[in-house]
Amino acid sequence: MRMRSWLFAPGDSPRKMVKADASPADVVLFDLEDAVAEDVKPKARHQVAEFLQDAAPAARERLWVRINPLQGPHALADLAAVMPGRPGGIMLPKARGVADVEVLDHYLSAFEAASGTTRKTRVIALVTETAEGMFTTGTYAGAPRLAALTWGAEDLADAVGATDNRGPDGGYGFTYELARSLCLLGAAAAGVAPIETIHGDFRDPDGLRRRAGQVRRDGYRGMLAIHPDQVDVINAAFTPSPHELKAAQEVVDLFAAHPGVGALAHHGAMLDRPHLDRARALLANAQR
Repeated sequence: MRMRSWLFAPGDSPRKMVKADASPADVVLFDLEDAVAEDVKPKARHQVAEFLQDAAPAARERLWVRINPLQGPHALADLAAVMPGRPGGIMLPKARGVADVEVLDHYLSAFEAASGTTRKTRVIALVTETAEGMFTTGTYAGAPRLAALTWGAEDLADAVGATDNRGPDGGYGFTYELARSLCLLGAAAAGVAPIETIHGDFRDPDGLRRRAGQVRRDGYRGMLAIHPDQVDVINAAFTPSPHELKAAQEVVDLFAAHPGVGALAHHGAMLDRPHLDRARALLANAQR
């Protein structure tokens, strides 16, 4: 599946869920956690469950649900409500390490069996929202069902008692840039897609474009979104341009024409096997 854009929609707003579903987002995330007040969570569960039940089976593949944390009182109730609707995946917030994904795997297996499906529900884990989680980002290799890792800065700021997570220039402070790097490295170690966190100002398309372009160059494969207006910008940023595709194909063709050679000169630069691997990965991603 394509994983460029992951658009949140609050589970207590059918209007916003419909709007998100109609967007070009690769993945729509119905939120039962932060976007839903405590006393509205039962109603939100019911509304998300209804939306999933009404969706065509093929359409559900891109409809995912962010449940509440496993360490809280709501996660099992969330799963009991939404799993009969067979969502494409589950976002696990405040993951503390691979053990949380393994526990979620057991829960999902039970709910899948109860609903009579053999299809495996996929998982994206939010891995830096707790102080503990920062130390376990490299533990997710082999985690069942895991498709992607992403990170969060707001809950992490709460966890460490920060008054702000940004510096005078508007950029994230060191701890939060560290969280971004650890998420990227953890996803690479686990062999899953790294997904960038949200850009909070949805009225800032230029800032979003710059940031999405930068994190894609760093290795991120997609980005979370909080508003439908952000989706086109994100999709464009994470879609290889014709120039990139042409350049990557030139590298692949060059090495194919010189089998067994480890390094080659190309446009005044020396290319070796890592350059070939990156070119192949870019072309494969574009085909998806």
